[in-house]
Amino acid sequence: MSAEVHLRQMKVRPALSKLDKYLNDASMAGLHRVRVIHGKGTGTMKGAVAEYLSKHPLVTRHYAASPAEGNGGVTIADLR
Repeated sequence: MSAEVHLRQMKVRPALSKLDKYLNDASMAGLHRVRVIHGKGTGTMKGAVAEYLSKHPLVTRHYAASPAEGNGGVTIADLR
């Protein structure tokens, strides 16, 4: 299982559905940290992803990736 999910160029609703399935699968696979690639764009997807991750029961914390990890186009999430 890949430690990253790509949501670039998707509409918010389908992207969050894909993210939910991915987080469940990643948790079942034993991953503890994942990369959510949402792109920079207007920031709409980044904001939606951040809000979603902050409420997801499998996510312990999330934060913007460092410049070396993808900067503003990537969010890192730690899983339970």
